Amino acid sequence: MIKTTISNREIWRIAYPIMLGNLAQTIITFTDTAFLGHLGTIELSASMMAGLYYYVFTTLAMGFAVGIQIFIARRFGEGDFKKIGVVFQHGALFVLGLGIVLFSILFFFSHKLLHVIIESENIYEAAGEYLRFRQFGIVFVVFNFLFRSFYVGISNTKVITFSTIIMAVVNIFFDWALVFGHVGLPEMGICGAALASLMAEITAFCFFWIYTYFTVPPEEYGMFRWHKLQPALMGDILKVAFPSMIQRLFSFGAWFVFFVLIEKMGEMAIGVSSVVRSTYMILIIPGFAFASTANTLTSRIIGEGKSDEVMAMLWKVVKNSILCASVLVVITFIIPELVLHIYTDDIALAQAAVPSVYVIAVATLIGAVAMVFFEAVSGTGNTTAAMALEFGVLLVYIVYIYLMTKTATIATVWTAEWLYNFAIGVISFVYIWKADWRRKRI
Repeated sequence: MIKTTISNREIWRIAYPIMLGNLAQTIITFTDTAFLGHLGTIELSASMMAGLYYYVFTTLAMGFAVGIQIFIARRFGEGDFKKIGVVFQHGALFVLGLGIVLFSILFFFSHKLLHVIIESENIYEAAGEYLRFRQFGIVFVVFNFLFRSFYVGISNTKVITFSTIIMAVVNIFFDWALVFGHVGLPEMGICGAALASLMAEITAFCFFWIYTYFTVPPEEYGMFRWHKLQPALMGDILKVAFPSMIQRLFSFGAWFVFFVLIEKMGEMAIGVSSVVRSTYMILIIPGFAFASTANTLTSRIIGEGKSDEVMAMLWKVVKNSILCASVLVVITFIIPELVLHIYTDDIALAQAAVPSVYVIAVATLIGAVAMVFFEAVSGTGNTTAAMALEFGVLLVYIVYIYLMTKTATIATVWTAEWLYNFAIGVISFVYIWKADWRRKRI
């Protein structure tokens, strides 16, 4: 196998800030779950269902940002830095329109959609209260994704660390203050958690704009300058980004369907899955970070004219991904009850969740490999192939979940994550190994 010039140090230099960046949305979920879990199962379940519903909409912005990231990384690898600002401006105009459209859908249609989706009336009412505040964050989130794609694309990811720390501090403080009514603020319960999340997203948005304005050299990247609109460029961006948007929508949509089906198993089942999901989101942070690293390095290496090094680079990323994920998995296997008590004081709920936590711990290790190869498919620029690959796997995934929720325990239902990660990993590996992607131009 041809060796890669990418070192472990370079991989970690890109990956570890992305890990912290991935904590941005995860921390919001984590802190909301941790605080609301102490109010009751209804509030815990409602925040999870409403949060997942909200994230389904954000996936369109996430998918578009992946397309922008691929473009920026390719231009960075080619040394064509001034075009990066042009790409970013076109991306900003698109996400502005996207954010307005998504907010309109959330604002006008959420109450009807949630009533169809959620069976429990108690959870439905609490979820509506949560979204009443949280929905305003969508306009800021779409830009936050865009800024992260810019910094990951130019392999300067330390700013993501700063934004994550700021989001975490703001969210944790206002969760504590508004959920329970501290420091003279009103006791708002689940609405307080939603308002805290909104404030964290707005703060991150402001930070990204200010940091970028004062630290990114405008003459080098052409940032914060008005560039003539280029319909052909926007078309090329959408050609790469649109399949990624649809792919993310399929992926998170299936994840949402997963919990809709579990909710129909009863309030205890959805309560267990709420804490299991929050645990899982922490465990897979390294996998997502190294996958994003693989995506940008794949695009960058191709831009540098070193396509033959891609597979060697990916195996190096995989080794680091498994190493990092294993640390969290071992801790979870040793002290699962202690991990679960972060989210709930309900001993029965925590004990019922332990078997499912073991299942997701194994899924984390499979995903540490699978996500790297899958994101590399998008990194080649062939996002249509990535969309098709995931769509096929998700069909099997949803059928499996549906059958399991009819007959099996909640822990067995969670084995769907084994199926998904294994299938997507094998198919993506075969694609990188055998497919003709080296001549793809973007």
